[in-house]
Amino acid sequence: MLRPLASMLIAVPLLAQAPAPAPASDAFAPLRFLLGTWVGEGGGRPGQVSGEATFSLELGGHALIRRSWAETPAAPGRSPSRHEDRMAIYPEGGQLRALYLDNEAHVIHYAVTASPDGVVFLSAPGPGPRFRLVYRRTGAETVSLSFDIAPPGKPDAFTTYLQATTRRKP
Repeated sequence: MLRPLASMLIAVPLLAQAPAPAPASDAFAPLRFLLGTWVGEGGGRPGQVSGEATFSLELGGHALIRRSWAETPAAPGRSPSRHEDRMAIYPEGGQLRALYLDNEAHVIHYAVTASPDGVVFLSAPGPGPRFRLVYRRTGAETVSLSFDIAPPGKPDAFTTYLQATTRRKP
């Protein structure tokens, strides 16, 4: 009985002296320009959609989370509406991936590709529509975004569904 205990007592100091693992590379480095809160730029005209998106590193830096909302005011023949979504961006298998969920029960799985001027979220082709979300740096404190949809059976025939220019909130 003393022999296993003695082995444990010797192993514990050795573990405490083991070098810390080398830090992993920053998988989110090319997306860090998105950190913060972004508001849509617009004139505030009646009937205009307003919204905001916040990107933050969470879960000990293992996920980049986007929380977003948009409000559409009432108009003749249309009730007001509020859209909310969450997107978790995470490294997996040496690549960035993302999972999008919203209050309309949409679920989208994205592959993420970053470049010096922005980032592209692209869903895989499948039986339904294909989606592409693009953020492009347009200035030190501005980013444009577009959300494009390709119809079923035409996975590369994207048309723009939504475009916006956003400004980082101070």
